[in-house]
Amino acid sequence: MGRAEARHAGQREARRTVKKGGIRRFFTLKKLLGAFFTLCLLAMGGLFVIYLMVPVPTANAQAQMQSNVYKYSDGTILTRTGKINREIVGLDKIPKDVQRAFVAAENKSFYTDNGVDLKGTARGVLNTLSGRGKQGGSTITQQYVKNYYLTQDQTITRKLKELVISLKVDRQMSKSAILAGYINTSYYGRSAYGIQAAAQAYYGIDAVKLNVRQGAYLAALLQAPSQYDWAAATPTGKKLVTERWNYVLDNMVGQKWLDASAREGMTFPTPREPRAAPGMEGQTGYLVEAANDELAAEGVDRADIAKGGWTITLNIDKKKQKSLVEAVDKQLEEKLDRKGNKTDSTVQAGATSVDPKTGHVVALYGGVSATQHWISNATRSDYQPASTFKPLVFASALENGSETQDGRPIGVDTQYDGTSKRPVEGSDTPFAPENEDDQDYGPVTVQKAMNASINSVFAQMVVDVTPAEVKRTALTLGMRDKNFPERPAITLGTMNASTWEMAGVYATLDNHGKKITPTIVRSAEHKDRTAELPDPIGKQVISRETADTVTQVLRGVVEEGSGSAANTPDYQAAGKTGTSENNRSAWFAGYTPELTTVVALFGESTKDGGGQVSLTGTANAGRANGGGFPARIWADYTLGALNGFSDAKFDLDVAPSVPTEPTQAPTSEAPTPSLSPEPSPSESPSQEPTPSRTPEAPPVTLPATPSPPVTQDPGVETTPPTIEPTTTPTDDPGGGAGTNPGDFPNLP
Repeated sequence: MGRAEARHAGQREARRTVKKGGIRRFFTLKKLLGAFFTLCLLAMGGLFVIYLMVPVPTANAQAQMQSNVYKYSDGTILTRTGKINREIVGLDKIPKDVQRAFVAAENKSFYTDNGVDLKGTARGVLNTLSGRGKQGGSTITQQYVKNYYLTQDQTITRKLKELVISLKVDRQMSKSAILAGYINTSYYGRSAYGIQAAAQAYYGIDAVKLNVRQGAYLAALLQAPSQYDWAAATPTGKKLVTERWNYVLDNMVGQKWLDASAREGMTFPTPREPRAAPGMEGQTGYLVEAANDELAAEGVDRADIAKGGWTITLNIDKKKQKSLVEAVDKQLEEKLDRKGNKTDSTVQAGATSVDPKTGHVVALYGGVSATQHWISNATRSDYQPASTFKPLVFASALENGSETQDGRPIGVDTQYDGTSKRPVEGSDTPFAPENEDDQDYGPVTVQKAMNASINSVFAQMVVDVTPAEVKRTALTLGMRDKNFPERPAITLGTMNASTWEMAGVYATLDNHGKKITPTIVRSAEHKDRTAELPDPIGKQVISRETADTVTQVLRGVVEEGSGSAANTPDYQAAGKTGTSENNRSAWFAGYTPELTTVVALFGESTKDGGGQVSLTGTANAGRANGGGFPARIWADYTLGALNGFSDAKFDLDVAPSVPTEPTQAPTSEAPTPSLSPEPSPSESPSQEPTPSRTPEAPPVTLPATPSPPVTQDPGVETTPPTIEPTTTPTDDPGGGAGTNPGDFPNLP
């Protein structure tokens, strides 16, 4: 290397050394620590300034509580909620172990902390900034401050105020006073604020009489009052609240507030059924409950609703609502002897009526009175819709372009074998349902099968379409995935559904396949905000041709089939009957061009714990089939709701009629359709009209159609056994008997 090059290299190295040294001098440990402590001092100074500037406010306006006003669609008042359900009690009126249950549930360090949880607060702020919902991470003191002094708003400003005020409150108030305030201002569900109201709402006793098991449940409720209310909780909700109840008691043991041996013998304290508040008599309570449920589903906090100050206008039409109540009274209640007849005492009626053009719930019937039977029969979903599901099987067949096992397209005139207990073909799950009264029909068209609700036909159809595709169509139309296995038995409506849910499904058919989601709330306004409500009219979920073809077939059910009790020259109607297995529920789902209504009866035991019982013997009239009381209630209500007459006609775009007959050669072994037996005098008033048993199709004979042999052992062929319900089905003519999956013990 030359002398010049060496000199330049040395200069470059010197510059690098100077530069590196300069950076090191700037970022020394001493300077970094100094900057950190300076920032900490500034932050502390800022917090101190905030601490001095933010006073402890007076009680918030919402703590004084207001009433909600509920209105009919025309603006007239349905009801005002009464005085807020709250009674303040001193800590001396709350048993010590119950007090500790709340501390164990929410804030184990309550008695020793300074009122705030900085780590939890930081987590809550991050949750708010990231949009991950409720903040959480608060101490009992912070929650008391939020309930009593602030609002429920999910904002950074509110959270910081909560932090500062909590520090001040913890210095100014005793722990006992803070705990009493927290327990008395918290929302427990069932419109109950404070532990006294909660003790009455859930156990029918004063707070002073609560035991530790009950106290642990009330403490567990505070995390999610609506989800954890035992009477309304889903199986998941019950599991979660039971786990939290155990968590509370285990924490008490850990804190040495509860003896471990006493803890081991404790069982969950099931609360009583909810009861309507005063002023909620008749249908009012059901309407208010449905409105509140809908608002909660759209994100309005139930505690916020319960605090009041809302003006909630419903879609309920006062005249139609009155017509529905009068129809139930006239066609059912006046015929029942609820005190002298054991069966009559178990009968529960429910109905939902929807405008198919707007999705508005214009009338609803939840039961005899919300103060006598709190569970709304309009929205409950613990019973089976039975044969009202069969139109969805046919809709799925049309929408999917399905074919029979021998390759014939499924349409209105497609012929099926209507032989009772005929094993289905093409399914890995054996299924051979019995038709009502074990009636054999022989070859029938789909139209005839729908008119007479023939189980064997739709059992085969659901296999032809596949249970998975049928379920997909049903969910698309608005049914919920509740007890809904993908098995052939779903053709009998073995899942669970409500009249509200089925009204949405049938309204979608009525609306030419454009999705209808029933909605009861027109508007909900508070002094400082308005609830955002979705459009009940959705997208096209099945083709118009499919929906209209199903409507055309259901017109036949009303005009010539099991729904003839709803037939009248005063309006055009389409509908379907359904009666579940053992006659535990009976349905009529029908619609005109202007109104869709689903009516159902449910057999509910009057014993503690309820349970489903048979409706057979209702009003001493034999079976309470879907074509009986439900169809007559539907017809009476619809006539009144339409002012006695409507000239509106269905505007239908139906699929082309293509008769398709089986390809099998005729055989002398074909079963001969038997005649329907005459009903006994005691049964005839409630029996659905029995349609003609003469097949509509030309006299085409079919061979008996056993399933293909199944090889169980090498060289041994056996025919799959006929699987029958374990109890005798009862349904509208032709079947429709709903069955639980458990009714077929040999199914996987």
